[in-house]
Amino acid sequence: MRAILSDIHGNLEALQAVLADIDGLNGAAGVDEIYCLGDVIGYGPDPADCIDLVRDRCALTLLGNHDQASLFDPEGFNRTAERAIFWTRRTLENGRGAEERFDFLGELPRTHAERDDSLLFVHGSARNPLNEYVFPEDIYNGPKMSKIFQLVGRHCFQGHTHIPGVFTEDLDFLSPTDLDGKYVLGEAKALVNVGSVGQPRDGDARASYVTLEGDQLTFRRVEYDHRATAAKIYEIPDLDNYLGDRLANGQ
Repeated sequence: MRAILSDIHGNLEALQAVLADIDGLNGAAGVDEIYCLGDVIGYGPDPADCIDLVRDRCALTLLGNHDQASLFDPEGFNRTAERAIFWTRRTLENGRGAEERFDFLGELPRTHAERDDSLLFVHGSARNPLNEYVFPEDIYNGPKMSKIFQLVGRHCFQGHTHIPGVFTEDLDFLSPTDLDGKYVLGEAKALVNVGSVGQPRDGDARASYVTLEGDQLTFRRVEYDHRATAAKIYEIPDLDNYLGDRLANGQ
């Protein structure tokens, strides 16, 4: 069994809760590996601690657009995201262990493939691993989805939108609620969005991740103290209060 998570965004409380949930699964079959699909930092108040935990616990970590923006000038960021990433960069630069953390971020791959390329892992999409969003409403954009599916051997795991669910090649989007939390990966192609650990945007404030055991996919939600994270955000002038407010309702 492996756990696949994404979009931690400097939210230490959420990450710790998810890791505790993963550790709790070890009483059953047990999680052998943890994969992170990027955006370890950005928006949240604890970038260094989140990087350190991911370095320690994850067998694979991919580069996300916020991770890249901490290394270079951000492109396409709104004002809130830009201010947050500049604050994140300064915080990392001024902390102990800065060189090791930036080295870690700078060496992250953009993609990872397994099972003769039938299993692909990205942050954004197979077409643009770093920056392309694939939203549920894209099922109505046939040309876009067709081009993305053409690049997928069979199954692709991704994040970036912070909205969990499964896209099928016949242009359906199935939310975890639609699926009762479970989905079997079969012969048909599928794109799986694992949701967000640190900033869910599907109306559910709980942290989101998935487990994969064989072909059995399970969506998991984990309660965490979002008020504690929000309180930290409110104390940092360069992090807009909205970044704390949105955690309460998963938006």
